[in-house]
Amino acid sequence: MMKKELPHFLYGGDYNPEQWPEETWSDDIKVFKQADINSATINVFSWALLEPAEGQFNFSKLDKIIKELSNANFDIVLATSTAAMPAWMFKKYPDVARVDYQGRRHVFGARHNFCPSSKNYQRLASDLVRRLVERYADNPHIVVWHVNNEYGGNCYCQECQAEFRKWLKDRYHSLDNLNRAWNTNVWSHTIYNWDEIVVPNELGDAWGPEGTETIVAGLSIDYLRFQSTQMLKLFKMEKQIIEEYDPETPVTTNFHSLPNKMIDYQQWAAAQDIISYDSYPAYDMPKYHPAFLYDLMRSLKHQPFMLMESTPSQVNWQPYSPLKRPGQMRATELQAVAHGADTVQFFQLKQAVGGSEKFHGAVIPHSGRTDTRAYREVERLGHDLRKVGPVIKGSQNPAKVAILFDWSNFWSFEYVDGITQDFAYLPIILDYYRQFYERNIPTDVIAVGDDFSNYDLVVAPVLYMVKPGLGKKITDYVASGGNFVTSFMSGMVNSTDNVYLGGYPGPLKEVTGVWVEESDAILPEKDVKLQTNDGKHLTGTLIADLIHLEHAEAIAKYDSEFYAGMPAVTENHYHRGKTWYIGSRLDHASLSTIFDQIIGSLKLKPLSAKKTALEITKRVTADGQELYFILNMGNDQQPLPDDFKEGYHDLLTGQSPKNVLNPWDVELLTH
Repeated sequence: MMKKELPHFLYGGDYNPEQWPEETWSDDIKVFKQADINSATINVFSWALLEPAEGQFNFSKLDKIIKELSNANFDIVLATSTAAMPAWMFKKYPDVARVDYQGRRHVFGARHNFCPSSKNYQRLASDLVRRLVERYADNPHIVVWHVNNEYGGNCYCQECQAEFRKWLKDRYHSLDNLNRAWNTNVWSHTIYNWDEIVVPNELGDAWGPEGTETIVAGLSIDYLRFQSTQMLKLFKMEKQIIEEYDPETPVTTNFHSLPNKMIDYQQWAAAQDIISYDSYPAYDMPKYHPAFLYDLMRSLKHQPFMLMESTPSQVNWQPYSPLKRPGQMRATELQAVAHGADTVQFFQLKQAVGGSEKFHGAVIPHSGRTDTRAYREVERLGHDLRKVGPVIKGSQNPAKVAILFDWSNFWSFEYVDGITQDFAYLPIILDYYRQFYERNIPTDVIAVGDDFSNYDLVVAPVLYMVKPGLGKKITDYVASGGNFVTSFMSGMVNSTDNVYLGGYPGPLKEVTGVWVEESDAILPEKDVKLQTNDGKHLTGTLIADLIHLEHAEAIAKYDSEFYAGMPAVTENHYHRGKTWYIGSRLDHASLSTIFDQIIGSLKLKPLSAKKTALEITKRVTADGQELYFILNMGNDQQPLPDDFKEGYHDLLTGQSPKNVLNPWDVELLTH
């Protein structure tokens, strides 16, 4: 059965009226309505109230909350409350608690602390969800079911170990296959019985802070795959129960910001009716970083997503949490909308009196006043979204460039022992994403299973793990006229982290037209010099591949070290397409020089012909109307590019565009 669409553009967030006297609820709702807030996410952490003892359910307060919101014509995002367990559960069933990386069984406290393999947790969570959905499934104001909350974190208990062994049997079928996959002859690790397999924690084959290093990479990577799968089973368990009673309302869970290495969001995407995401950019995060994450979330299902959480002002968990500058909140929320969000939702709508999040920002602050700067900005954004939300909702973000991001690569690349300890997957991916962000070239962030033929250019930095069939897929894409960029530390290993023999980059040798003999670690505070064929000087760090040409040509060579004169950046014409290989981590200016050449040769068109410090993003409605989001994501005035000065009007103001955008200003332009 087809799922319902969101009824309109949602503006709201997490509301916890159970923390407040009932007589205050109506006043809260008046404040929300004044700001054009039209939705509330409720019941996220209410298990202890709903079930004070096993099997003794009390929905009386939730009944009143839902009635109050329904009578006020609010859209409700109803959560299942399974993310934080009540104290009695730990006392009665200790197995519901996780065992941590150090082998310690946790006790009551915190949240996100359940063991995904615990049969007691599964049984009790299922019972709660069933009673909840039975009670409220017919309420037309419920527009989304919100399962659990921010899944993540691993468990290393005996039950997980037993389930892991079953998972491995299903994956490898025999111990011969498993031993071959993990290359267990190294260090006498051969497994002769399934019950000899132990979880990779601090007591076993993992080491370093929280498993950042590993002895047997195949084991550790498989354990991350297994834990992601176990968590996904929990989500599917709750979703199946919901759909027994309400098959039409969309079901989701809120993904948390990277670096969350525990959950493979691409694996989870198919099970989500709509992607939802919690966005909390750090105070020192470059503006292209949240844009990348929004593009990743949109690309998971290639459709608009929900911005489930954000903050109207400060957060409580950063080491430093400066206030958002005037206009900054509006601009950062509209940045998410520009990149595909069909909702804007805050944590939280009313600031808590106690607990660790009491100094996390909110729409209604501790003062209870509405004459505050933060509230006025929330109110202004609400008025904006009421005006333009109907136009934006459901519109798409077309892109002809894709960045390849893959969780198995994320895991395996950061387990690499050797060459340098400074390998980090996400920062290198962001190096390449930034090239398109700063040129205002729309970009998707795709999985290895996506259709490459939708794109003129696919960029896959540090494609360290090349899974079965991926090398051929890339080769066929380029042969058919596609264009492909990859880098150092690519084509190195298979899906179980065993090296492809015959020279790097393994399955990508033919399409890149090069082979890599060895790689030099560039020491911290050092660099390597490069020079392009037309005499431009470049700088590389982290690593330098010693590249040999087979069919490719060098477009830049090393200009220092004993390998001066060897190829450093190459281009290969392969049938109808091209491939580029970049052998060092180039600094931003140097990488920009290379991409000037690549983008120019492919005639990729930015959204503005003139380079600008403004962020420009485009969404397109079903009837073809182009919506250009022009965002000033900084503290300085910026001129509007000439492209947008004639023939456009601003949907937010109803007027012609301004020639200069003030700090944190936004225009939404259309013809």
